[in-house]
Amino acid sequence: MRGTLFRYVMWTYARFVVGILAALLTVFLVVDFVDRSRAYTGEGWVLAVLELYWNKLLVTTQLLGPAALLLAAGAAVSTMRKRGEVTALRSLTFGPASLYLPVGAFALMMVAGLIAFDEWVVAKASRRVDEITTQRFNRWGDWRLYYTPKQWFRRGEHVFFLRSGSVQEGFQEVAVLTLSSDFKLVRRLDADTMVPLEGTRWRLTGVQERAFFPDGRTTVSAQPEAEYDLGVPARAFLIRPGRPEQMRLPELREQIHARTEVGLDSRQYELALYNRFAYPMVGLPAALMAVGLALRPSRKGHLTVAIVEGLLIAVAMWGLIVVSRTLVMTDRMAPGLAAWLPSCVLVVAATGLWLRREGWLLMPRRSVTAPSR
Repeated sequence: MRGTLFRYVMWTYARFVVGILAALLTVFLVVDFVDRSRAYTGEGWVLAVLELYWNKLLVTTQLLGPAALLLAAGAAVSTMRKRGEVTALRSLTFGPASLYLPVGAFALMMVAGLIAFDEWVVAKASRRVDEITTQRFNRWGDWRLYYTPKQWFRRGEHVFFLRSGSVQEGFQEVAVLTLSSDFKLVRRLDADTMVPLEGTRWRLTGVQERAFFPDGRTTVSAQPEAEYDLGVPARAFLIRPGRPEQMRLPELREQIHARTEVGLDSRQYELALYNRFAYPMVGLPAALMAVGLALRPSRKGHLTVAIVEGLLIAVAMWGLIVVSRTLVMTDRMAPGLAAWLPSCVLVVAATGLWLRREGWLLMPRRSVTAPSR
């Protein structure tokens, strides 16, 4: 019987997840289309919009997945309670675990699916959204912030200015500044090209070298080609353009390491790395918290109250996510703490509801006695 009950509750919850997620996606995409419809013009715009919103559908599914898990948990338990099924479970001496466990199990499966979905599908779809929006409809937004090539790098005592090029093809129009411990310029190398060799050695062509001495003297020399040990390997310049949320896990780890190597800010990339797991995970404690709220003995309104409570929790969590992200960008909070803070808050709240035994366990059970004759 327990297995049958487990499957029934899980199936009920799954249906609410699918229905609520579909409703959220519909509302979000329709509002987004109405808001941006004036920009969709030009020959063949219909096909471009269809492709754009197909990719937006994939991205938004991952974005709204945790909210759907939260809202569906409260709605499913409230519906069961309204139909008298919760009362029936109590009369059969089933505890809160008969609802918590199937909801938690399905939410955990959905969380794992959202993580994989984000890694293998959403990252690519998000890049495609940017490409269509900028190239087809000329809507740039903050595109330049993430796709403008980085030109200034620092590693140890060296500061590099790389106007163009890549590690694979070599860099063009290069300047390498060597600084002393008190941040004074000691040497400047200007070169037409800079190509990596083994280890930390580089070949520079069209080199002009200037040396600056403490007494104010300056020397200048020119060479058609020379090799220098600049103290930085080629992999340190593997700086990829694009939003960190659009990168897969190996790329994120590579970018964090590379940016740290050359003195670029990597906090946003660290936050994206943690959020690949932390953001979907919010849905699990949120769903369990919704179950606890739906089992309150004084609960009134059932389904309507469950939806309102879920929306308030979702708004609070998104607000906490935005504030935490801002604190990370201003270097006031560690990326790991910012990513996992919403989940930790929800875990504490859900655990509190569980320990209080909200629901039928707060109410004394009445013993059933045979009527006297």
